[in-house]
This record gives sequence, C-alpha cells and structure tokens, in this order.
Amino acid sequence: MRARLLILLATLMAVPTAFAAETTAPKWEAGAAYQLIDPPAPTSTGNKIEVLEVFSYACPHCAHFQPYAEKLKAALPSNAEFTLMPADFQERWLVFARGFYAAKALGLIDKTHQALFDALWRDNRPINTIEQLADFYAENGADKAAFLSTAQSFVIEGNLAQGHEKEMATGIESTPTLVVNGKYRITASTEQKIGFEEMVQIAEYLVAQESKKKH
Repeated sequence: MRARLLILLATLMAVPTAFAAETTAPKWEAGAAYQLIDPPAPTSTGNKIEVLEVFSYACPHCAHFQPYAEKLKAALPSNAEFTLMPADFQERWLVFARGFYAAKALGLIDKTHQALFDALWRDNRPINTIEQLADFYAENGADKAAFLSTAQSFVIEGNLAQGHEKEMATGIESTPTLVVNGKYRITASTEQKIGFEEMVQIAEYLVAQESKKKH
C-alpha cells in the first residue's frame, strides 16, 4: 500500500513539471513564426537540407546578423548545409551580388565574407562600385584583373539571373532572410517578437522537422 502511494505521489509531482516544460517550450507556428513557400523552391545542396541566408553586404542588418548566422552554421547537423545568396533589391546591392558570385568562383568567400562586412560597417570604407570591390578583393588574395573579368562573365550573369529567380520564387522582400530547404521563409518580426536569436531557433526547429521526414 505504501509503495502504491509513493508511486501515486511521484506521478502527481511529475505532472506540473511536464506541463511547465510544455508551456515554456517555444511553439513555432507556420504563418506566424515562419512562412510556407508553395511550391517549394529548388535547393543547391543535393541530399542535404539547405539553410539559405539571403543577404547583402550593403545591408546593415545583415552585418548585425552575421554572428547569429555563424552560430546557426556551427549548430547545423551533418545532414544540413548553410549557404548564402545575395539579394539584388537596389543597384548598389546588385554590384555586391556580382562581386559575391565572382569571389565565390575564385574561392574567396570563406576568407572575405566577414572582412567585407567589417570594411563597410566597422571601418566605414566607401565601397560602391565593382572597381572598388575589385580593390578590396585584391587586398585579400584575388588578382584584380581576374576578379573583374570573372565579375563580368556570362557565368556570373547566369548566377545573378538564377539568384533573382530564386528570390522571386521564395518571396524574399527583406534581408536578412533564412530559407530552410526551399520550403520555409524566416524573417525578423517586431509584431511576432522574432529577433535574430529567434530566427536561429526557428531555423534549427525546421531543420529538425525536415530531418525527421528523411527517416
């Protein structure tokens, strides 16, 4: 009888704890925390779950988001991959998008991604043209002539066109935006109380959901 009473008491004590865990855990709902993309957009990561950041070096909010992007990238499981896509909302942004694709083709993104944000938003360096971008990349390992030639190539024109198409297909209207596996769009929202930290959490949640679907 005493043993049964102890079991009953233990069960009753566990209920509030379980309820508290359930009510305090974030519940990310479609249409509020993130938006569904229908139809889903193609991804570029093969069998891996794509976590895409749409950004611009010309966007100060993207510079502020950069530490959160690095945190998300480091936290992704082995079946997911973090990728970048530059937005082209304005003429100056298009210059940076062209420069990004040229730098990517030359294998410079890992080395220069943070450095370019720093040059623009920490050091207030005036970079507005493809020539000025070429100077920056030349300081970071690129041959200036090769960079300029690559930036004006048909391959980069194709990258820009594909990027614009994906921007339209995923409904990108602001930066930074995260797109998970071509299916879900995540942006900061004052109304929904979603800041950069929440964007990371929502992306991790959606990657976990997509991982379950693969099993």
